[in-house]
Amino acid sequence: MLSASNFVYKSYVMSGWLPVMLLVYFILFLGVAFVWKTIITARKIKKSPLVLPKDDSAYGLIGLYFKLILIALFLYVSVYAIFPELYFSFLPFNALHNRWVMYAGLCLLLISFIWTVAAQQQMQDSWRIGIDHETPTVLVTDGLFAISRNPVFLGMITSLLGLFLVTPNAITLLFLVVGYVLIQVQIRLEEEFLQKQHGTTYIEYRQKTKRLI
Repeated sequence: MLSASNFVYKSYVMSGWLPVMLLVYFILFLGVAFVWKTIITARKIKKSPLVLPKDDSAYGLIGLYFKLILIALFLYVSVYAIFPELYFSFLPFNALHNRWVMYAGLCLLLISFIWTVAAQQQMQDSWRIGIDHETPTVLVTDGLFAISRNPVFLGMITSLLGLFLVTPNAITLLFLVVGYVLIQVQIRLEEEFLQKQHGTTYIEYRQKTKRLI
């Protein structure tokens, strides 16, 4: 039996606008922040900015897990949009079924979208998905990168946190935890590469700017 708070929350998760909004949000998030940016950058640098390896190395494995997480995320928001009544089968956390928690999550989703797109724009031609060993890139240290060394990754984590607060259940918690771990590993791989490429310039930047925030 649902508690009183769950009855209130059920009116939101079953209303139709919330499930569809989440699907549209993540389509826009990935479409604008990644697909569109990939196309624009590829035209400028005359090569694909997608440089994730497809081998069986640890770096390649991280890239594979990222792809699997994205596929699973789209499956989740798609199923939720089509069959919102299934939400209560996703092992929800009833204690978080509160409209103010949901509003906080929606705010984080909006902030994440704006923040991530802005950070990618500030990277300009240096933007890559993965580590580019062939083409040297400029180290961006101003704008949002003066606040965080990894603002794009910070935006991705924030979006996963927002999704969890909007639909708090075991599946979205798994996305948040696994996504956070993969991002932390990827960040460290990129830090090692950037230090080799930029030397003392990157070391000085790392000393004055936090990894995330």
